[in-house]
Amino acid sequence: MFAYCTDPASLDGLAWLSCYLTTGKHMNFYWSFGTVLLLLAITAPTALLFGYAGASAARSTLAPLRWFGQIYMAIVRSVPDIVFFLFFVIALDQGIEYLRHVTLCPDWDQPVRQGNDFVVCTAAKMPLGNAPQWMHEIYGAGLAVLTFALVFGAFAANVLFGAMRAVPRAQLETAEAYGMTRRQVTRRVLVPQMWVYALPGLSNLWMVLIKATPLLFLLGVEDIVYWARELGGTKSPRFTDYPHGDWRVYYFGFLLLFYLAFTKISEVVLSRLMARLTLGQATAGGEAQRKAA
Repeated sequence: MFAYCTDPASLDGLAWLSCYLTTGKHMNFYWSFGTVLLLLAITAPTALLFGYAGASAARSTLAPLRWFGQIYMAIVRSVPDIVFFLFFVIALDQGIEYLRHVTLCPDWDQPVRQGNDFVVCTAAKMPLGNAPQWMHEIYGAGLAVLTFALVFGAFAANVLFGAMRAVPRAQLETAEAYGMTRRQVTRRVLVPQMWVYALPGLSNLWMVLIKATPLLFLLGVEDIVYWARELGGTKSPRFTDYPHGDWRVYYFGFLLLFYLAFTKISEVVLSRLMARLTLGQATAGGEAQRKAA
């Protein structure tokens, strides 16, 4: 990065540290924070959509749709997250490649399952072997987002389902008495009211989602935990220009501060949002605001 970094062996003190912290790998480490924040920004609304769809299905008057929503919430919430991440990603990846294999290589005469190996034709690979690196990274990130959304969507569905049931039935019946259709009642009465009851549970879910980001490493995404372990490990002079001992405690300590600061900011934002939603509502939060006024 700096002009005086051409000969690291001749550096010491702050000059050595400034060159060390601006190497290419450290730049990847800094970019990985943006990767985690971007995946969170995409995963959170996606999981909320999955949750709303699951909660709506669980409230449906159609029995098959209602069973589907209830089974979705029950199964995903019952399986440990790490097991689901490891299983679902592999199954989804192989399922996509198998469908492409059947479509693109109909003349293939060898079994797809060959012992422990899953073998498909070259054209069915996802992504293709000659694809640029950014396509591999986007594909892995897409699988990660979908997996996180499915898992946390089930928890969000359970929260939203309870919030929908917490809305006073009398309000819904009054809207129906005024001639609103079921869809209008849901859009104009149920959904605006349910957020007051759902936000505490969704706030906890957001905190859990933040803490679950290190699982991105299991999904092949080079996140902040991956780079902290990679950079913090012992580096000998034989393999690097910047040798050092085991510095993982410093890197993971920095991650600790990052997560603490991130969760604190989240708490402040969520508390203000909760105060905004409960203003004028017939809830404990709204009553507290009326007394304070």
